[in-house]
Amino acid sequence: MIALVFPGQGAQYVGMGVALADAVPAARAVFSRAGAALGEDLLHLCRAGPEEALRQTENTQPAILAASVACLVALRQHGVDAGVAAGLSLGEYTALVAAGAMRFEDAVVLVRKRGRFMQETAAERDTAMAAVLGLDPEGVAAACREAAGAGIVEPSSFNGPGQVVIGGDSAAVERAAQAARARGARRVVRLAVSAPFHTSLMQPAALRLAGELTGITLRDPRIPVVANATAEPVTEAGRVREFLITQVASPVRWEESVRRMAAMGARAFVEVGPGTSLSGMIKKIVEDAVVLHVEDPASLRETVDRLQ
Repeated sequence: MIALVFPGQGAQYVGMGVALADAVPAARAVFSRAGAALGEDLLHLCRAGPEEALRQTENTQPAILAASVACLVALRQHGVDAGVAAGLSLGEYTALVAAGAMRFEDAVVLVRKRGRFMQETAAERDTAMAAVLGLDPEGVAAACREAAGAGIVEPSSFNGPGQVVIGGDSAAVERAAQAARARGARRVVRLAVSAPFHTSLMQPAALRLAGELTGITLRDPRIPVVANATAEPVTEAGRVREFLITQVASPVRWEESVRRMAAMGARAFVEVGPGTSLSGMIKKIVEDAVVLHVEDPASLRETVDRLQ
């Protein structure tokens, strides 16, 4: 079985999706649909940047989603489909589009608002995120508890063996980083992000997103979508709204999600969209998996050849 996986914020780069849009009319049409929904030219933003504009959360999220769906459309033209899907954070929306649970146009508009809500929630607070490398989840959680006196700091993403992201108030993140090093972490790397995603500090953004989701039509996914917050497959429309709200202020259980897809029978994982960050994580989580990606014409050809 093939699993489709979709990247989240941080995967963006100037040029993403452009080569496929230029080569595949159906991929270009995805950007046109996104532009019509948002009232702006996302393909131009992806093509020309500048990088600073592409890094702004409210631009990053719809741009990555559009680029990823453009890649998906190009892949599906070759008859490649999947039995399960998942996405990291923002990528969960792309997975829902891929599974037919949410209209692409609705998703593009939603993730722009989601990005804006997250950005505005963090605007009045000095926050940070950091990746802790070489320390198990229990050790990272203990380091966060030790730093609690300096503010809020929590695990925000369990990416894979020896890689846990933390987020919260800057002073608390710095103190947790020191505690993690003392507990044996190999490295702690501050991340260039604008908000403490997937921590309890994002609860106001989750509440605002909940209001937007009430007006969106959702359908039962035609293939299971493994949810970030629970690492459980979702097959009913009624649960989709709930897990999208929960996801905003809850840690991403990516390692568990990948293991769950493998347990469901996934043997090939195809990362669809910009970059290969998920591919690197998956190779460490499921060592015997076939891991492929699609982000441009060359990687599309290679993936199709491997899967046929």
